[in-house]
Amino acid sequence: MKTDLNTITMWLVVIGALNWGTTELGYDLVAMLLGSVPMLASLVYYLVGLSGLYVGYNMVSGK
Repeated sequence: MKTDLNTITMWLVVIGALNWGTTELGYDLVAMLLGSVPMLASLVYYLVGLSGLYVGYNMVSGK
């Protein structure tokens, strides 16, 4: 289970990084893909943020 959670959180962090990168170019990929369902877009943003915290914690704690 732990490996699955690590894999999912790493992919969400990658999605967040790509979204930040494209935001500088004037695009918001998450909003473009999920803009018609604002609650789902918000959920993705929350999950990306929580994934960043999880991955950061694992990096600091050496897991």
